[in-house]
Amino acid sequence: MANTRSAKKRVRQTAKRTLINKSRRSRIRTFIRKVEEAIAAGDHEAAMAALRAAQPEIMRGVSKGVFHKKTAARKISRLNHRVKALASS
Repeated sequence: MANTRSAKKRVRQTAKRTLINKSRRSRIRTFIRKVEEAIAAGDHEAAMAALRAAQPEIMRGVSKGVFHKKTAARKISRLNHRVKALASS
């Protein structure tokens, strides 16, 4: 366990930051799940709307340090590809 004052403070800060990051990650996953549910239902319009809502939320996760930039780009790209495939079928 932490002994110095600064180490104890870092433990408190890390715990606080972990809760914030967890809620942000959960929020992003919810947006992604809405896109995937629309894709599974075969509803192109709903999938496009959900994707448009999810993209800025995913990128906000990047700016807040929850996800790496390339991870977010990969997630957006794969969702976009699946939504476009839905339109052609």
